[in-house]
Amino acid sequence: MRRRIRHSRFRQNNSLIDEDPLSGMANLFDLAMVFAVALMVAMVVHFNMVDLLTKEEVTIVKNPGKENMEIIVKKGKTITKYKGEQGKGKGKGKRIGAAYELESGEVIYIPE
Repeated sequence: MRRRIRHSRFRQNNSLIDEDPLSGMANLFDLAMVFAVALMVAMVVHFNMVDLLTKEEVTIVKNPGKENMEIIVKKGKTITKYKGEQGKGKGKGKRIGAAYELESGEVIYIPE
C-alpha cells in the first residue's frame, strides 16, 4: 500500500513541473518565422523576380512600350532601375542599325 501512495505523489509533483506558461511562446515565434519566409518566397515567385537571385546578368523590361515602362538591369551584385520619362527620348544621336523580330519571336540586329 505504501508503494502506491509514493508513486501517485511522484506523478503529481512531476506534472506540476511540466506546466510552463511561456512554453507556447517559442512555438508561436517559430510559426511566425516560417510564415514570414513562406511569404517572401511567394512574393518573389509572384513578381517573377527569381532571375534576380541567380548569378547571371539579367535585364527585365516591365510594361514595354507604355509611358510607365521600367528597365531593371542586374550585373553582378548591382541592380539598376531605369524609369521611362513622359514623351519620347530627347537628345542628339545617330542611327547605328536596325532590329527585326522574326515570326518565331527571335530578334535579329543588323548594324549599318
